[in-house]
Amino acid sequence: MRTFIAGHRGMVGSAIHRQMLKQGTPADAIVTRTHAELDLTDQSAVARFMQDEKPDQVILAAAKVGGIHANNTYPAEFIYENLMMEANVIHQAFKAGVGKLLFLGSSCIYPKMAEQPMAETALLTGTLEPTNEPYAIAKIAGIKLCESYNRQYGVDYRSVMPTNLYGPGDNFHPENSHVLPALLRRFHEAALSGQEEVAIWGTGTPRREFLHVDDMAAASLFVLDLDQESYAANTDPMLSHINVGTGTDISIADLARLIAQVTGFGGTIAFDRDKPDGTPRKLMDVSRLSSMGWTAGIPLEGGVQETFEWYLEHRSDLRH
Repeated sequence: MRTFIAGHRGMVGSAIHRQMLKQGTPADAIVTRTHAELDLTDQSAVARFMQDEKPDQVILAAAKVGGIHANNTYPAEFIYENLMMEANVIHQAFKAGVGKLLFLGSSCIYPKMAEQPMAETALLTGTLEPTNEPYAIAKIAGIKLCESYNRQYGVDYRSVMPTNLYGPGDNFHPENSHVLPALLRRFHEAALSGQEEVAIWGTGTPRREFLHVDDMAAASLFVLDLDQESYAANTDPMLSHINVGTGTDISIADLARLIAQVTGFGGTIAFDRDKPDGTPRKLMDVSRLSSMGWTAGIPLEGGVQETFEWYLEHRSDLRH
């Protein structure tokens, strides 16, 4: 069984790679390509790769990702690159005879004002959060690509929708990263420089759910390895994606306080109310995945501490 991990150098893809090796998958049974070796937005290149390699299954973890600032600044890149990667990998996998594929999406597919916690049935029931609408539309398209190929061709293409992820390999860029790694870096630098105050975007009242990337990797492989009968019993051909999360959330203000404690920042936390909050609350309904037999195992406090230690060890190598 040969598995192609698209995006194996990203945070999620590298965690899946590690998890597969940990579970005993032989290294030579995992197919990988760097961006320099294979541009997933290049249709002809992806077609040649799939025909040459003919993997037995594909994990599509490659994506262009970022936080509120990045989504606001680069909407064209977010929708174009993600659409191209998804369309190329899914279609060319099908043409190469790949019968099983796992597509990784995002919780931003759900409407901004979706009922909480967000169940899989909330998809396409309301208006998306404007700040990341292009990215969300691309991810919705990926889900529908998988569902459409399943319906028309009888393949087994599955989708998992993670909540906010964090952990080793995250992006700690001060402007283009997600909230948790961005705050870890800012509070650490503030502690080092002796700053008396750190201001964070918005009111601090929005609530977010955070899942450690190693838990996400374990959940992804769990879903991929389910037999078709078990998977089908818990999904619907027209609504086949599965939420992955912890089922618990935390306010941005409380997250900031936790990160201040972990990083040793003893100053004041201020809130810049002129900046957008984003979605008021994003909590996943994970009952479907739980009923299948999987639940998250890494608590937030311990995961944040581990992530901070990873950042301290690797910060000199990270993009600035």
